[in-house]
Amino acid sequence: MGTFIVQGGKRLSGEIIPQGAKNEALQVICATLLTPDKVTIRNIPDIADVAKIMELLECMGVTITRESRSTITFKAGKLNLDYLQTTEFRDQSMSLRGSIMVVGPLLARFGIAFIPKPGGDKIGRRRVDTHFIGFQKLGAVFEFDAPGLFYKVAASSLKGSYIHLDEASVTGTANIIMAAVLAEGTTTIYNAACEPYVQQLCKMLVMMGARIDGIGSNLLHIHGVKELGGCTHTILPDMIEIGSFIGMAAMTGSELTIKNVSYENLGIIPDSFRRLGIDLERKGDDIYIPHQEHYEIETFIDGSIMVIADAIWPGLTPDLLSIFLVTATQAKGAVLIHQKMFESRLFFVDKLIDMGAQIILCDPHRATVIGMDKMIRLRGTVMTSPDIRAGVALLIAAMSAEGQSIIHNIEQIDRGYQDIDKRLNALGADIKRI
Repeated sequence: MGTFIVQGGKRLSGEIIPQGAKNEALQVICATLLTPDKVTIRNIPDIADVAKIMELLECMGVTITRESRSTITFKAGKLNLDYLQTTEFRDQSMSLRGSIMVVGPLLARFGIAFIPKPGGDKIGRRRVDTHFIGFQKLGAVFEFDAPGLFYKVAASSLKGSYIHLDEASVTGTANIIMAAVLAEGTTTIYNAACEPYVQQLCKMLVMMGARIDGIGSNLLHIHGVKELGGCTHTILPDMIEIGSFIGMAAMTGSELTIKNVSYENLGIIPDSFRRLGIDLERKGDDIYIPHQEHYEIETFIDGSIMVIADAIWPGLTPDLLSIFLVTATQAKGAVLIHQKMFESRLFFVDKLIDMGAQIILCDPHRATVIGMDKMIRLRGTVMTSPDIRAGVALLIAAMSAEGQSIIHNIEQIDRGYQDIDKRLNALGADIKRI
């Protein structure tokens, strides 16, 4: 198990370029299974979860050629479908939640797919019903081996259908889109997720020859085609990493420029940080955060406490609530953080309380943060990263704290953040990896 030793109290300065978006990468890499032709993807983040999904595809028979660290070509010419029923495939897939997204492409192209119950972060109940209900609407037969936690979907042919999703699941929407692009006829998806990740997937599929109307909305019309070809696609910068850097700059009192952020795809993220009192400025496609000794949380017009809550896009992404929570601990004022989607994502706050943060965990979904206005600094401690986003929140807390902190299980952080220690040390942080 890897460990970070962090010396807190270091101010950062300089410029940093965000990595490619993790969530988009997992989707578009799985989409390469839809065609036997070459697909080149640029700006792929070199992180553990992406390495796992690439290893999974390679074991299935996909030829993967790395042109550079971030540009990779995939060719899913002849695949070994028997591999999908092996113990090795089960073990690989269960370690990564994103593996669920191989099902849609395999079902569309070959008429059959297998997947064990996916793994990933332990942040609460994350059902996969949306995926399989969508496949059934397209004509697939669904089987579940409960003792073996193994799913199978099969169809002699897929036919377009009207699908009203009961939840706007990002991965569910992506999976159903990938199945529908090769289905016969037109598929309508209502209440579709419309995050930039899904928009990017749709744009890539259109470059491959798919016909999709309504990209960027929650109502998609997918007109099935007989086959897809190759293309070259560039992944967006990671909005979660960008938000993490904004919170980090505020907590450490740093002056930081985040380069090439694709600002128009950040939605309400910048304004949500401004509600915490953080001064940030758009400069072209960069975000500049000046040094701030203090930042004050806004209240609502009637004077009531500010509430920051996650929501489906174009609302605030749930992946950033851990960052908002930790950033608020050193603000002036109070805020209620409401994590609606996952019931275990706030349980890391006990680590922050150990560091001296003033937080009341109201229930599994809500925490009230009383900011200390940097009058009382957090203190270093020993902690363990429970998941990707909480792990980075704890790293931010450690960087702003007095003294030394030790963070165990940093493999969770490595799943989503590329060379985070090296990149932050280059800006003035003091993070040692053991």
